[in-house]
Amino acid sequence: MNDAVSMFLMVGGGLGMFLLGMKHLSEGLQAISGSGLRKFMSLATTHRLAGVGTGLVSTVIVQSSSIITVMAVGFVSSGLLNLTQAINVIIGSNIGTTATAWLIAFAPDVKMLGLFAVLLGAGFYFFMRRERVRDTGLALMGLGFIFMGLYWMKEGMEPVRSMPAVVETFRSLDATSAWGLFKCVLVSFVFTAVVQSSAATTAIAMTLAQQGLLSFEAAAATVFGMNIGTTATAWLAAFNGSALARQTALAHTLFNVAGTIVIIPFFVPVILPFATSFFPNYADAVVANGVTTYPNVAAPMAAIHTLFNLITTACILPFVTPFARLVARIIPADAAEKPHLSSLNASAHIAPVIACDQALLEVDFMKESDLELLTGVRKVLTGEADQKLEDHIAHREDVLDNVQREVTEFLGKIMVKRVPVEVAERARRLLRLTDELESVSDEAATVLKVTRRLRKGGQDFSESSLGVLLDVHDRTVTFAEWISSLVKSPRQAFDLAAVQAESKALHELVRTSRQRQLNRVGPNDPNSPIRVLVELDILNAYERIRAYYLNIAETLAGGK
Repeated sequence: MNDAVSMFLMVGGGLGMFLLGMKHLSEGLQAISGSGLRKFMSLATTHRLAGVGTGLVSTVIVQSSSIITVMAVGFVSSGLLNLTQAINVIIGSNIGTTATAWLIAFAPDVKMLGLFAVLLGAGFYFFMRRERVRDTGLALMGLGFIFMGLYWMKEGMEPVRSMPAVVETFRSLDATSAWGLFKCVLVSFVFTAVVQSSAATTAIAMTLAQQGLLSFEAAAATVFGMNIGTTATAWLAAFNGSALARQTALAHTLFNVAGTIVIIPFFVPVILPFATSFFPNYADAVVANGVTTYPNVAAPMAAIHTLFNLITTACILPFVTPFARLVARIIPADAAEKPHLSSLNASAHIAPVIACDQALLEVDFMKESDLELLTGVRKVLTGEADQKLEDHIAHREDVLDNVQREVTEFLGKIMVKRVPVEVAERARRLLRLTDELESVSDEAATVLKVTRRLRKGGQDFSESSLGVLLDVHDRTVTFAEWISSLVKSPRQAFDLAAVQAESKALHELVRTSRQRQLNRVGPNDPNSPIRVLVELDILNAYERIRAYYLNIAETLAGGK
């Protein structure tokens, strides 16, 4: 009983430390790379092989195929990649994820290496002030936790040798038979889907094989199940999302399933002999204190993992375009569907950089919607708007309220993670932009409401008053269009002084227009106070719109 509890605590704790290490390593490396990772992944649009290479290198950089897969889902949802390009990235990430297996296979004394990495990383993280150095420390601590987790899992497996029932269970996983191979695939699939880490499955399979508890063939066969199980993360990211996001997740799953089906018949007669031929001493046993271990089996397992992904890549890469068409047929996308934030699940392994890209899409939608609303408001003032247009203005204002709330909640969930300063500043800018743009929609709705109230009372603007209002409107819209053109990524340089000068001129126009309307109040027109009050409300709305767009420009220029 004590041995069982000890084994559970050591293996479970080691696994937890390993997963925590993977998380810290990935977050630290992402923070170090910052927006450079997003820029690097954009290379996937240039060529098919560039897409594969981008996925491969990016996965090696962040040590997580799940991160890169979710980024691919986000890029597709954002319209930054098409489905074919995303599949190329996913193919590359499958190859890149084997780097973790090689790292585990050739790590020397994992206990001492882990302690050294944690010591060095803690020194950087807790005692240095430069953010990049602290991020490096976080990554080093993550690497150390990975090695320490491997050590404790290995130590925790020792009592298993004295448990005949457990040993017999492991030995029943015989990959040389069809039924045994199926069980190996199923177990590794379920475990990987649960822990959402193919690296964890690889580490445990290698540990069991080194301890002699699992045959080399069975441990190597886990590569099939883990490659399918790791696609669960993409489904979590795309579950409540757009059809484009689900297409990307499906492509990842179908790709790995197809590769498994194609390669499994050749696993025992071809793949195993070929991989082990490079490591002739893989089956050498080491006996110490009466315990037999097989320390050399990890390297050929890493080779089989890499070989599997290289073969599936060679099989599918020439047919990526028709494969993408097949996926699009299985999950058809509405051509009118607009990418939106719910296409990603904030609880998934989404990179903060991609979260900002997704939020920028909503900002683009808001700025275009505001310009559309202002165009509609002009028709309201001139009396050209019908009931449908007026209802559309009111409805779109409600929509933008919801969009602002969605962006705030979305970025709020993402920004609790550790992020680089530049990404955090970008997120704050996006939040400020959504607040200002939503306020513009509120003022457009205000103009609609007061104009409706005036006409409902049987009055309307005089010709001269309408001329004043339209003059202010047109100048405000021109200013709004200018500022809206500056909202893009990457941010472009512009003359803030010129923007401020135009804003000041527009402010003076509104001020003089208000005074002119006040001067129209007189005894010859008993209804003039009510009409002028409405006109002042409208002019005040345009004054606030001017201020909101000035705030946007100052925010883009780096103002607080």
